[in-house]
Amino acid sequence: MATPLRPLAAACLLLLLLLVPGGLGSAHYNNGFYYHDMSNGHGNEEIFFNGVHLHVESQQPLVSAARGSSVTLPCHYRYEPELSAPRRTRIKWSWLPANDRHDAADARSVPPMVRETEVMVAMGNRHRSYGGFRGRVRLRRSTPGDMSLVIKELQLNDTGRYRCEVIDGVEDESVTIELEMRGVVFPYYSQHGRYRYNFLGAKAVCEEQDATLATFEQLFAAWEDGLDWCNAGWLADGTVQYPITTPREGCGGVALEPGLRSYGHRHRLIHHYDAFCFSALLKGTVYYLKHPSNLTFTEALRACGSDGGRIATVGQIYAAWRLTGLDRCDAGWLADGSVRYPITKPRPNCGPEETGVRSFGFPPHDQKFGVYCYRLT
Repeated sequence: MATPLRPLAAACLLLLLLLVPGGLGSAHYNNGFYYHDMSNGHGNEEIFFNGVHLHVESQQPLVSAARGSSVTLPCHYRYEPELSAPRRTRIKWSWLPANDRHDAADARSVPPMVRETEVMVAMGNRHRSYGGFRGRVRLRRSTPGDMSLVIKELQLNDTGRYRCEVIDGVEDESVTIELEMRGVVFPYYSQHGRYRYNFLGAKAVCEEQDATLATFEQLFAAWEDGLDWCNAGWLADGTVQYPITTPREGCGGVALEPGLRSYGHRHRLIHHYDAFCFSALLKGTVYYLKHPSNLTFTEALRACGSDGGRIATVGQIYAAWRLTGLDRCDAGWLADGSVRYPITKPRPNCGPEETGVRSFGFPPHDQKFGVYCYRLT
């Protein structure tokens, strides 16, 4: 009679069968990836990967563009090593608005985190674009593996983070690219005094001035460029901040270094502050209307209309000052009822020694000034 296997011996035999290729009738499958036990000769039993890996890359993680222009967000994919036969790939571009990511600790005063929005999905020669991007986006496809996204007629609210994702059924890899707009940040306050806007009001008033609420990155860049403003204003992420280049009493004190002073996240409905708006280059011209005499606000509205345009907004005059060099030492009405003028070359009788858009505030509408108009070209 055969002697039964002892428990230890049985366990060793089972382990041997599992290690032998084909032992216990093991199932065979092939997904394009192979793993080799390199224990022989190495002594440390390393597992070496021998297969094809998908790489998705962008040579430019930050892209800057002008409003109204076309912009290309670079994205390429490749395999290492190269494939002997092509794989069927699916390309997905998605977008997250600038500064639309919030802290969980502030959930009571800010809306839930905004999910990525689909921009375009493509497979082979078939593609589809979505929402406000419909009809404005395409894939460049200049070389094999080039899935760069081309956006035409760039809009202010196109700024943010874009994700290029490549799915080939075996792997899923992606890369992100930030799109920023070339423009100018300006502080904005109500004609009724400072600190009159909650977050929604600040967002709306910037849009009325042909602008958007500035992001933290945009305000930081403006501070680096010399913006100094002692009144706190809303930003696009729901925080309240203000830029200081010259520390002084009443603006955080002289003991603090120059920088952005932050109140952190404020309640978007209850708390009230000013706004920091961001405006970019337009498809049009801002100009000072030559008129035989100065005008009341109502007369200024009519005069711009008679000249084939409309009265300019604050955002438009800031963009023209910063991006096209508009320089005029004549005060003029703007659409919000304020009176301002742009100076790029400071000189006597034209205000301070610094460049900027000078403001006369919000005078009574029956007072007479010039007017700045905007006309499509």
